[in-house]
Amino acid sequence: MSLTVEKFHIQEQKDIMARVKSANAAQNRAKYARVLTFGCQQNEADSERIRGMLDEMGYAMTETDDGADVIVINTCAVREHAEAKVFGVIGALTHLKRAKPGLIIAVCGCMAQRPEVSERIRESYKHVDIVFGTHALWRFPELLETAVNGGERVFSVENSDGEIAEGLPALRGRKYTAWLPVMYGCNNFCTYCIVPYVRGRERSRGVATVISDSKELIASGARDITLLGQNVNSYKPAGETDFPQLLRELNDLDGDFLLRFMTSHPKDAGERLFAAMADSPKVARHLHLPFQSGSNRILKLMNRGYTREHYLELIAAARSAMPDLVLTSDVIVGFPGETEADFEETYNLIKEVRFDALFTFIHSARPGAPSAKLDDPVPRETKQVWFDRMIELQNGVSAEKHAEYVGKTLRVLVDTETGDALYPFSGRTNGNRLVRLHGDAALGEFADVKITDCNTWSLIGEMTTPRA
Repeated sequence: MSLTVEKFHIQEQKDIMARVKSANAAQNRAKYARVLTFGCQQNEADSERIRGMLDEMGYAMTETDDGADVIVINTCAVREHAEAKVFGVIGALTHLKRAKPGLIIAVCGCMAQRPEVSERIRESYKHVDIVFGTHALWRFPELLETAVNGGERVFSVENSDGEIAEGLPALRGRKYTAWLPVMYGCNNFCTYCIVPYVRGRERSRGVATVISDSKELIASGARDITLLGQNVNSYKPAGETDFPQLLRELNDLDGDFLLRFMTSHPKDAGERLFAAMADSPKVARHLHLPFQSGSNRILKLMNRGYTREHYLELIAAARSAMPDLVLTSDVIVGFPGETEADFEETYNLIKEVRFDALFTFIHSARPGAPSAKLDDPVPRETKQVWFDRMIELQNGVSAEKHAEYVGKTLRVLVDTETGDALYPFSGRTNGNRLVRLHGDAALGEFADVKITDCNTWSLIGEMTTPRA
């Protein structure tokens, strides 16, 4: 099977977009769409594609359910809480559908790709008109036209290894920051994760296409570009370069911008990556490197492919190459079979590494993931105690690290108007630290900001002269 959707198939979707746009224009009122997004940055990037296709079909975006003719719910299946929230949103739309029978409701994304979820929607949420998984996103115009014209429910959730669809429009929600997928899917099969099952196998976009997209983003005003992949370190188009070399080539593009990337997998990270970061001034000094557990026994059960010792060696190498590195990570507490001794190893690793910030989770058993079948004798209450201890430790470290910024002047991309009278603007440092600030703003520009205060989660600063 080809890794790329054939161009003539993409052209078919573009023809459908034009046809739907013409049909919408022939009606005596404007048409509106709303896209709701749950989950990760890849889902955000997917939603930008969905909005782009809706825009090409003549729909304007709205932020209200009542004002929409089409509502698309782009879902996440990684955690039970997110899934429950999505079903709540879907259920709440029953009354609106009854009041507006012509409303088209679509559910897509990782949840929709799971057979048991799509079947549940088919049987219990009959007001949903379209259900499509991650592999059918590029066919959205076709699915929408079928539902609108045929008045029948449309399901497209076939399982596959996945393809890359190039040439689809995107409508970005943010002008100065941008998501740029460089690869899709995952081959790692961590036992707690269902991403390989719902997003397919690893497939990398071509270097020339990534560079072309980057140039377009920079020309459109993007100043902070995040390269996305379930494991960006695995990026390697057939017969082309690898991820460290891609960073170097993107760094050489003209313009004043910053490159970020996520997520890295420790088993594929190493000195070539760290050297590329250190040698590339436009690559942010921020590394998000999930460790998930400090216990070798649990790491093996998770099928993570590295040890605690190797992870610590990577951290030492990264900090040696970049002494100013900002380091963040993911960690899971309460994996099935985890003991208090295992948790203590995780706790001690956090204490030793002193991350700038952590994304922390209590293990969520997902149907279809191998970890859901493991014995899990530790009660939720015990896991919560461990989790709270870990949060208390990390919050203290984060507060200490933020306090070290006070009195320093940092380069910050001012990208948001907050609506806060005291701190009307916010931005991000090179190390991806959030800064709430005041001063004469120049949105979309880099500015020198003197840090005057902080808390556990953000810095507070006063902007000096904006710097282009």
